[in-house]
Amino acid sequence: MATTVQHRDGRRQFADLFDWAEGLPGLFGLPATMRGVRIEEFTDEDKYVVRAELAGLDPDKDIKVEVANGMLTISATRQQEERDGARSEFHYGTLTRRVLLPDGADEQAVVAKYTAGILEVTVPISAKPAETRAITIEHTD
Repeated sequence: MATTVQHRDGRRQFADLFDWAEGLPGLFGLPATMRGVRIEEFTDEDKYVVRAELAGLDPDKDIKVEVANGMLTISATRQQEERDGARSEFHYGTLTRRVLLPDGADEQAVVAKYTAGILEVTVPISAKPAETRAITIEHTD
């Protein structure tokens, strides 16, 4: 008789639920500037890629990317003011998104690029995760 123990990443299991909850602020009339950072994430050959929608921000002043202990954090501060004659409107807010990095991610070689409102963070995967294997439990009857 063999038993298999397997670890699963809860965030990935319930990705649809997290994405749905992320959209909730819009349901309550909050402006887009107050919502979370919208991302897409995928593995491409030997690298993990996270793309974040951060249009209208200055990557030198408004965006911060950090990596520590297997976690990628993207933070942005939005300060937007609009003036139209005698009327003005402003939106201020801090946006943050954290992503769990895959096994084998090389945290020392992360690269971030900002083009046309999209931040793309690339994390090399230096080693493939170990294959899942069943371990036989020895027992005596």
